[in-house]
Amino acid sequence: MAVYYVYILASASGVLYTGITNFLERRVAQHKAKLCPGFTAAYDVTRLVYFEPFTDVRAAISREKQIKNWRREKKLALIRALNPTFRDLSADFPGATNSKRASTKPARKDITPCLDPSTPARQKPPVLRSG
Repeated sequence: MAVYYVYILASASGVLYTGITNFLERRVAQHKAKLCPGFTAAYDVTRLVYFEPFTDVRAAISREKQIKNWRREKKLALIRALNPTFRDLSADFPGATNSKRASTKPARKDITPCLDPSTPARQKPPVLRSG
């Protein structure tokens, strides 16, 4: 049975990011390695401070949208209820290290893939014209 996670990351300066994935360990590693261009990379949002598991993807998406619409204080209250010190919960992942390297090995399909900047962009094949 598939498991989906709604998660909240925080930066050292207090910036929060809410996301969804079906492979939490890999997704957090991608954020830590800044393989996800955009908000989390720009604001160094890498500390996993909260997550909830779901077996129904629709319920997970609904919860993510709900949390994203909350004011900051309500998000902070949710985090503090289970993680009052804002400890990085990814330290509890099996095989967790202090390294910020993300595995690039495709262990299983991730519904929230990030682009690996070391991979060249796909180019369209040339158009052959008959003439």
